[in-house]
Amino acid sequence: MSIQSVRGMPDVLPSESAKWGYLEHQVRQLFASYGLVQIRTPIVEQTGLFARSIGDVTDIVEKEMYSFADRSGESLTLRPELTAGVVRAAIEHGLLHNQTQRLWYQGPAFRYERPQKGRYRQFHQIGVECFGIADAMMDAELIEITEQLWRRLGIREALTLQLNSIGSPEARSAYRDALVSFLEQHRESLDADSQARIDRNPMRVLDSKDPNTQQILVDAPSILDALTDEDRAHFDRVCTALTEAGVPYVINDRLVRGLDYYGRTVFEWTTTQLGAQGTVCGGGRYDGLVAHLGGKATPGVGFAIGVERLVLLLETLDAFPADLERGCEVYLMLQSPEAEPALRRLASQIREAAPELRVMTHIGEGSLKSQLKRADKSGALVGLILGEDELRTGQVQVKPLRGGETQTVDYADAVAYCQRLRKAQWII
Repeated sequence: MSIQSVRGMPDVLPSESAKWGYLEHQVRQLFASYGLVQIRTPIVEQTGLFARSIGDVTDIVEKEMYSFADRSGESLTLRPELTAGVVRAAIEHGLLHNQTQRLWYQGPAFRYERPQKGRYRQFHQIGVECFGIADAMMDAELIEITEQLWRRLGIREALTLQLNSIGSPEARSAYRDALVSFLEQHRESLDADSQARIDRNPMRVLDSKDPNTQQILVDAPSILDALTDEDRAHFDRVCTALTEAGVPYVINDRLVRGLDYYGRTVFEWTTTQLGAQGTVCGGGRYDGLVAHLGGKATPGVGFAIGVERLVLLLETLDAFPADLERGCEVYLMLQSPEAEPALRRLASQIREAAPELRVMTHIGEGSLKSQLKRADKSGALVGLILGEDELRTGQVQVKPLRGGETQTVDYADAVAYCQRLRKAQWII
């Protein structure tokens, strides 16, 4: 029996990897322009970290975590999300002592759920976490960062920003009472999961995907009516900042997000292009999480982007650059074995002068005709050809492979020609 990948944990093949590389390149440039610095945390953490941060009565903790006992008997879990690990690392290494942090991350996470397009058991997230800044302007800036990313990628018009405030703990406590009172009146008409959540985590009912339950919730009380004066002022400041920045939004008072640590601002970027898996990015404020995990009370706010869904959206909208799958830009060929050392020296000179270019040298035997076929198949923009004549004169043939006249030039001119390719197009 052949060994295959684990269900719901797909391979990212070379043709897809190029798309991921393009997305990650755009993310790195944008995040750097906002002064964000990267953090990398382990994919395995103590199980208690997620039970405490996400919430014991969430679907993630109850049904979806990959947990196991290691050889010492300690319960460990493959991370189902990355925020908790970032908070743990910030506390453990003293990153929050009298300082602010603006961090970003990328990497895989794991949840045991039914695999479907845009939803996998191993999935990847890119996200940002900012600590030590309670001002609502931090919430607004993070939302602006995501909006700038959509614009860079050329997909802004396909996404809608949904925004809400779930208030402070005091506001949520008062709202729970009103919500439970409403839900009890309709208990028998709710789906089974929602019935169970009334007693354990009633706000999670608002996140139900059951159509009948959603219809009942149309008449449910709004959490916006339960906000304290401070909650309202914070939310108004976020909304005003977004309006001033020209970022349109829709207020959705049923938006609660799927994790227990959120408070006040919550948001999602959604699309109608992907069917049921329409949430591409989500986040919000979590001022109580650091203290809940054992650190000193520290405000926090962040977001996470689902990489697979974003790649799927870019594919659906045909928004990737056309030349992403090119294997290289420069392909070097030789017409005689004696030219091979010079060919390799020339390749090294090009790589040193233009390190961002992908440069491939022909290896093995083959006529010039067969080498040209390989060069064309590689997607290269230009072929460089060395033979006995060129070796004797210190020159090289420069053959444009996508249209243009072949030239014979000095090595230095060939290197300069290749350098100009970088300015002519986008290259990972």
